[in-house]
Amino acid sequence: MAVHYCTALLLVLSCLFSVSYASLGDADPNYRTCVAECERNGCIGQVCFPQCNYSSSSGGPWYTQEPLYLQWQKLGCQGDCRYHCMVNREKERESLGHVPVKYHGKWPFKRVLGIQEPASVAFSVLNLAMHFHGWLSFFITLYYKLPLKQDKTAYYEYVGLWHMYGLLSMNSWFWSAVFHSRDVDITERLDYSSAIAVLGFSLILAILRTFDVRVEAARVMVSAPILAFVTTHILYINFYKLDYGWNMIVCVTMGVAQLLLWARWAAVSRHPSSWKLWVVVVAGGLAMLLEIYDFPPYEGYFDAHSIWHAITIPLTVLWWSFIRDDAEFRTSSLLKKSKPKAK
Repeated sequence: MAVHYCTALLLVLSCLFSVSYASLGDADPNYRTCVAECERNGCIGQVCFPQCNYSSSSGGPWYTQEPLYLQWQKLGCQGDCRYHCMVNREKERESLGHVPVKYHGKWPFKRVLGIQEPASVAFSVLNLAMHFHGWLSFFITLYYKLPLKQDKTAYYEYVGLWHMYGLLSMNSWFWSAVFHSRDVDITERLDYSSAIAVLGFSLILAILRTFDVRVEAARVMVSAPILAFVTTHILYINFYKLDYGWNMIVCVTMGVAQLLLWARWAAVSRHPSSWKLWVVVVAGGLAMLLEIYDFPPYEGYFDAHSIWHAITIPLTVLWWSFIRDDAEFRTSSLLKKSKPKAK
């Protein structure tokens, strides 16, 4: 199953390289002074931001605090102040011959229509589209191209699991696009939560498919503890503490576990489309180098992370192609086994 092998690689990397938010740029005294003055006065030089004109009321019960739209306005002020202070500071650094540095864990990107990381957003949307196309083609293959049982259900035993996987993947890429558009606390948590959900479900599917678990009771026994753990972890990072270190451990553990499962399956399986698995595995391994050898965004748009997003687009196409092949292979095998009984 090339699909989950690559998913584990990519999601583990996403967890690993989103941990550090303290960077050289935001530790710069000049940058910090600029942001503080901007948030206080609403201006940077001659440029002023109307969203910074809010009245602050903090403390006290929830019903005495400022309304939600003012809280969002404050976040918009903070984001604009940070962005323009970063742009000004980077111009000063460039004039002195210094290389770009990260601010709050991210490279200095050029905004497009207010979007903070336009390339990553575009590639995330394309990934979402490819997952939708792959999921839709999988559905058409099952119910319009392959034989069905008398009750109009598919012979393929993992159809429901793959449908759920497709929906979770599309949800994850949607929140990835939102997060790269506007990095605030709620979009960060939604991006992390959706990624963890896909990773946890991928682990369940990896176990069920590689060990060919078809008995419903056995599936429940495998799924229940993993679902309970993933649900608890999502609640923990959202309502107790967004612990980046602990989240990294969870990502790595679940990711490595399914990598080992799929490696074992690839070694012993005689699947006719196993070559697709190896293509995705090798390409996914090469994609890791982009995250390890990180570099500033080219022309302010394309950094290593955005290019990694771009590489996942063709891998997703191959990914769902393998799933369709698996459905056809399993359906053909089941029909061949049923023919002698019919005689």
